[in-house]
Amino acid sequence: MKIREINAMRGPNYWSVRRHKLIVMVLDLEDMEERPTNTIPGFLDRLKELFPSMYSHRCSVGEAGGFFQRVEEGTWMGHVIEHIALEIQTLAGMDVGFGRTRGYGETGVYNVVFAYMEEKVGRYAARAAVRIAEALVAGEAYDLAEDIQEMREIREAERLGPSTGSIIEEAAARNIPWIRLNKYSLCQLGYGNNQKRIQATVSSQTSSIAVEIACDKEDTKYLLEQAEVPVPRGEIIRTERGLEEAVDYVGYPLVIKPINGNHGRGITTNINSWEEALEAFNAAKEVSRSVIVEKFITGEDYRLLVIDYKLVAAAKRTPAGVTGDGTSTIQQLIDRTNADPRRGYGHEKVLTQITIDRITEDCIRDAGYTLDSVLADGEWLKLKDTANLSTGGTSTDVTDVVHPFNVFMAERIARIIGLDICGIDIMTTDISEPLPDTGGAVLEVNAGPGFRMHLAPSEGLPRNVAANVIDMLFPPGTESRIPIVAVTGTNGKTTTTRLIAHMMKMKGRKVGYTTTDGVYIQNRLLMKGDCTGPASAEFVLRDPTVDFAVLECARGGLLRAGLGFHKCDVGIVTNVAADHLGLKGIHTIEQLAKVKGVIPETVREGGYAILNADDPLVYGMRKAVTANVALFSMDENNDHIRALAKVGGMSAIYENGYITICRGDWKMRITKAVNVPLTYGGRAAFMIQNVLPAVLAGYTQGLSIEDLKVSLESFVPSPAQTPGRLNMFEFRDFTVLLDYAHNAAGLKALGDMVEKMEGYPKVGIIAGIGDRREEDNNGIGQLAAEMFDEIIIRQDKNLRGKSEEELIEMLLAGVHMVDKDKKVTIIPSEKKAIEHAIQNAQKGSLIVISSDVIPDALAQVTAYKEEEANRLYNIGHSEVPNMPV
Repeated sequence: MKIREINAMRGPNYWSVRRHKLIVMVLDLEDMEERPTNTIPGFLDRLKELFPSMYSHRCSVGEAGGFFQRVEEGTWMGHVIEHIALEIQTLAGMDVGFGRTRGYGETGVYNVVFAYMEEKVGRYAARAAVRIAEALVAGEAYDLAEDIQEMREIREAERLGPSTGSIIEEAAARNIPWIRLNKYSLCQLGYGNNQKRIQATVSSQTSSIAVEIACDKEDTKYLLEQAEVPVPRGEIIRTERGLEEAVDYVGYPLVIKPINGNHGRGITTNINSWEEALEAFNAAKEVSRSVIVEKFITGEDYRLLVIDYKLVAAAKRTPAGVTGDGTSTIQQLIDRTNADPRRGYGHEKVLTQITIDRITEDCIRDAGYTLDSVLADGEWLKLKDTANLSTGGTSTDVTDVVHPFNVFMAERIARIIGLDICGIDIMTTDISEPLPDTGGAVLEVNAGPGFRMHLAPSEGLPRNVAANVIDMLFPPGTESRIPIVAVTGTNGKTTTTRLIAHMMKMKGRKVGYTTTDGVYIQNRLLMKGDCTGPASAEFVLRDPTVDFAVLECARGGLLRAGLGFHKCDVGIVTNVAADHLGLKGIHTIEQLAKVKGVIPETVREGGYAILNADDPLVYGMRKAVTANVALFSMDENNDHIRALAKVGGMSAIYENGYITICRGDWKMRITKAVNVPLTYGGRAAFMIQNVLPAVLAGYTQGLSIEDLKVSLESFVPSPAQTPGRLNMFEFRDFTVLLDYAHNAAGLKALGDMVEKMEGYPKVGIIAGIGDRREEDNNGIGQLAAEMFDEIIIRQDKNLRGKSEEELIEMLLAGVHMVDKDKKVTIIPSEKKAIEHAIQNAQKGSLIVISSDVIPDALAQVTAYKEEEANRLYNIGHSEVPNMPV
């Protein structure tokens, strides 16, 4: 078997609008296509032995054991691999259940689709599932444990921590979008200029001065002492001599810790001798140059969590430890504790497994034991010197019993340090009594405190502290999103996108938009190239200056990774025509329509799906839409438009020469098409069709009829405004029209306009496209033969899998289907083809360039235009006689 490609969906996609995190593996079964599972001796038995837990897979049978039944009856290996990929992720602590396997359109080739939690784990699972299936087929032994552990380690390295993850989950539950900004914990909540950021549990509103103070234990202690907050007596030291002085000043028992440590690193507690102090000092020096020596306060360890200067949770923390039963060794007690189903690897579960490290060995030795010692029944042995959950500690929620004085003190400390999210570590014998009365003390103030102990305590009530963070960042009534208009279709996407962006810019919005030409922020081109995929969409949505987004969404990005957003306010489908068929498993126009249909399906409730009523496939998309539907048509008598009008719906039509919006039976005429520069005096019907959904989008976003009129009449097609879309160059003796028409539907629409234009001969520069079907390139040749008196065949810069000779032959075949005597010149280079056409242009001719690399073609034609202008200027001045002075 051979893996052709693995793609990870990260948003609404062809396979599922609701399930965004999917792996799509294109798998060629090769010889296994002829070997269903019931023809492989012993396959089912080996599968059951390796994956007994797979009995829970119900599959299409609909009951436990259903998948095994399918294997017994006979199913294809792609289906088996799908289930293996799901099961090994579940065994690694990531419970996923959605999967499907569908034909790719080629014999023996399948799309194996399954859910993932972490993308790198999903990709690993895809490859591992194929390896496992091959081993099962061959009857070879397979070390499954190695894959499971590898996936666990990848997950821990890649995923957000429990604190950050809880904030993200709370944001998502409130319909607040989010974007991960780096491979660590920096995340963006909200879009555009409404965004906030978090990094772990530090927010974009957190004071940087407060974080610096909290990270400097010396400054923290000084400020708290000045404010009469109880803190342990202590010293900051850097040398062994300083340690001697600090021990004499503070007295045993001691705590020694690095001045800027975290997660318990380098901390040693309950030190009672010089030897212990020296060892602890060296351990702390490995973490920080400066070290704190403090009095060891007896009592229990508590964490108070303050968010937005209010105490929201409190927990008692207990270090990792075991309780003896009189018969089991310490090693056996640790193993039994780790067998608790609540304990897992890293942060995968509520509790973390206890690892035996140097600190654990020291704790056991200091207590006079070894790992083989047997603890007396009921005896508790501490295994770590700090109470961190990440080292196996436990937590008990005590929020409801914290004394009001201690609540007041914690909230006051947050104000003193200036932290909007802070964790305060307290040592006391009883948190339900005022701290001064128990002789307790504040040990530390933490910026970016962990939430895990509060979200899922070992005992007591869980506290959704992430909700308090979201309440602080996005108080009720605060907007987290910006309006998003998404545009898709076979033709007209870019022009429609640019026109909508122009409309909103005219209204004073700060617009970011994506096109096949690049990404624009406030009309400034910041990224060049075909930018119609999810990464480009995220580029706009990440920009803090943008308050309105218009995103062109092409099929390629949708199939490669899904959409770069989960919901839009307006979703437009201009049309669906045969283009790019035979690529990425999309072989029919109906499949292509399903790809484009993802856009209207993602329109939020209350938003608008704007659909082409003249295109049956596009009109049919309304059935899957949960938002409002608005239609546009070049025919005011379109039956779908009339039906929508009867129920008071909204549409845009071209009637009596006017661009018109209708609400029910009411017509609101915006302007005549002849007044819209984009339509070239109404001759470019396909441009009128692009205008209709654009005006609907603008109207739904609050633009008045007058706003729309001004926008339409001021949007002038030009190389700067609409590069490569009907760019007209009037030379003295001939005209050049440059357009991006790249498929039969686009060329036909262009032909309708060319037919209405003057000029003879009409010369067309066309090219075949390597990743299109033979009939598609034949069709381009046929249309060109009908449109033009002369044809120049050039080649795209990227031949996309076919040879130059093959493409020329396909185009010529199409031309000859219409006219065997048509004048055809073959000039492979686009630059030389344009040069030939312009330098040999006859007077009165019209040259139509269907371009591949728009910027290069525009620059070349513009240079010829400037050259002619300079020549005519010089001629004109040479004919002027010298005037007497």
